[in-house]
Amino acid sequence: MAGGPVFMAILTAVLALMFFAAWKAPRWVKETGIFALVFGVFSTFLGIIQMLGAVQQVGDIGTAVLCGGIKVTLIPTVYGMIIYMISLIIRIAEKPRI
Repeated sequence: MAGGPVFMAILTAVLALMFFAAWKAPRWVKETGIFALVFGVFSTFLGIIQMLGAVQQVGDIGTAVLCGGIKVTLIPTVYGMIIYMISLIIRIAEKPRI
């Protein structure tokens, strides 16, 4: 929830969709993993824009507050990367053996 409840809920839904795709439509695993990665980066950019808007309104802030805001905005990107890595692992496990 620290990365934003909307973004984290969407990424969690994409993770569930990816596991369903691995079961029913294995060709969609790659696309859902890539979508999670791109959506995580997109949500990070939106979070940085929101954070900078708040900094602009407040004015002078400390570096600890700024670093805390950057840390929170990067959480969806890390979660998206984890989902993408899981999709890679699923794709490797599903490859037909020669």
